[in-house]
Amino acid sequence: MRKRDKIVIWPIYFNSKVTRKQGRRVPLELAVEDPKAEEIYQVAEKIGLNPILEEDKAYPKMWWKERGRILVDKTKSKTTILKEIAIQLKEFRLKQKMKSKRIIKKK
Repeated sequence: MRKRDKIVIWPIYFNSKVTRKQGRRVPLELAVEDPKAEEIYQVAEKIGLNPILEEDKAYPKMWWKERGRILVDKTKSKTTILKEIAIQLKEFRLKQKMKSKRIIKKK
């Protein structure tokens, strides 16, 4: 694995609570609240980007918070990959919410 074959993806890129200046890289309508590195890893795996999860990493602007990062194969431009992940992440969150509502109704 060469470094230029991979793209670094930080969870903050998809965080709706963060401004573009603070690090968000996707439009607000595609962003989710406080995304986890594990969620992004699962979504990237589903898309087929061959992800690698590095949990002990911190976003450089927020070096004191270790939230992890994901490395994915560079198959397209970073912007395109981020948008694809954002769309899938939003769907993933929606499915999780629907599952939790079903569980609550069953009780």
